[in-house]
Order: sequence, then C-alpha cells, then structure tokens
Amino acid sequence: MERTTEDSAQVAGIVLAAGGGRRLGGRPKALLTHRGRPLVERAAHALREGGCAPVHIVLGAAAGAVRARAHLDGYVLVDNPDWEEGMGSSLRAGLTSLAGTGAKAALIALVDQPGIGADAVARVVAAYRSPSTLAAAAYAGERGHPVLFGADRWADITASAVGDRGARAYLRTHQSAITLVDCSDIARTDDIDTPEDLTLLE
Repeated sequence: MERTTEDSAQVAGIVLAAGGGRRLGGRPKALLTHRGRPLVERAAHALREGGCAPVHIVLGAAAGAVRARAHLDGYVLVDNPDWEEGMGSSLRAGLTSLAGTGAKAALIALVDQPGIGADAVARVVAAYRSPSTLAAAAYAGERGHPVLFGADRWADITASAVGDRGARAYLRTHQSAITLVDCSDIARTDDIDTPEDLTLLE
C-alpha cells in the first residue's frame, strides 16, 4: 500500500537492525532470512511501501556483512558503534541521523518482526497529525510496533533511551498521549529472539 508523496515527506522510517542476536548464538538478526530475503531487506521495504521516506537503517553487529549481503540501495545506512549497549543506543543513532531531513515524524520498526508489513506501517503513518504526534500499533489492545514519534518529541526520547529499554520509559510516562492504532487484523507481532523462534521464518 503506497502512501502519497505528501505523507511520505512527513514521516521518515527507522529500522533498528543493529542487534547481535546473543540469544541466537551470535547470529545477527538483520541477516536471518524469511521467504528468501534477509530480514533487514523485508523491514526496510515494509517501511518504504508503507509510506516512509527517507528510510534509515541502523546497523551494528556484523555491519560489514549486512552491507555486503543485503540489497539496501536507496536506503540510508547508519552505523551504531555503541550497539552492544542495547536498543537505546540504536534509537538515539537513528533519530540523530534524521537531522536535516525535514522529517516531521519518525516511524520506528524492529528488524526481528517479519509479521509486520507495509499495511501496518501505512496504518500507523496515517495517524500522524502534527510534530507532537505519538502513535503506536496495537494488538488485542496492547501497544506494540511500529511506533511513531513526532519530531517535537525526539530530543526527550533521545535523552531517555538507554540500555535495552529503547523508548519504553518515555512511552510509559506519556501513555495518555499515545494514539493506539489497531493492527491485529493485518500483522503479527512475533519476535525472533531464540533458536525456537526460527521456526517462524519457515
């Protein structure tokens, strides 16, 4: 589902793809394959097709291998040398990389959720109203990904994003401001975290 040029100019996309897959025996999640394509390609494509532009991809573990093996032409690749500190460092790197792009909001997606595609992205992008918008996909009433942060919120989110918490602390504090967008009918939220989860990629 393609969004309009006007929408795309407003909402940038960020794929957090820096993790080293510690619980997967050190297999970087970005290079796991699903239906013949690396997860990083699928996630980036979902953001682009869902109406995000530009799309930035935050790399960390095995960044060189990801650059060599994945087809990522047309995306902005952002290296996070501090990726071992956790997701918070990647979120900071991604939001910082949007400086000067003119984006009014950023939609954040995780590389290890292949069940979230362009339709869910487009639905959350459509919730954008202003640079103060805070929106997230919801599944059975529970907040999930992707999450949209208006640009007016980036500085505070960057300041609070530490360790593996990402933006969780910020989202808890601002829960009443979040527009929840039900995506239960069009997406699955399974994470690929452990060897047992790899069956979800078959």
